[in-house]
Amino acid sequence: MAPVSILLNLLWILIGGAWMAFGWLVASVIMAITIIGLPWARAAFNIAVYALLPFGSKAVRRDEVTGMSDIGTGPFGMLGNIVWLLLAGWWLALGHLVTALVLAVTIIGIPFAWAHLKLAGIALWPIGKVIVPA
Repeated sequence: MAPVSILLNLLWILIGGAWMAFGWLVASVIMAITIIGLPWARAAFNIAVYALLPFGSKAVRRDEVTGMSDIGTGPFGMLGNIVWLLLAGWWLALGHLVTALVLAVTIIGIPFAWAHLKLAGIALWPIGKVIVPA
């Protein structure tokens, strides 16, 4: 990881990244407890790690990385994303949006607000995404 990414990730953790990563972790644990939610738990956990250290990584569709469609990128993935959106996605996206608005008030916070906006989009539709180095 580049030194700039390390610095940005440390600042990110201090000014709002840690509590949103915790939100993703809570969503992951709740989904795992239900047993039925295990596919969503895995996706939420992967994105919790990304929400903790977003600089130097990016989220892309899994079929773009592997070159082939799978269960998470096909119709079942869409159905899973709809269920996720109704159960947890909207409140995680709302948390990212509120944090982005607070950070966007300052000039220094604008890059962090932008990262929260990207995470808000992922919060709405996480199934079929994979985190890769930027």
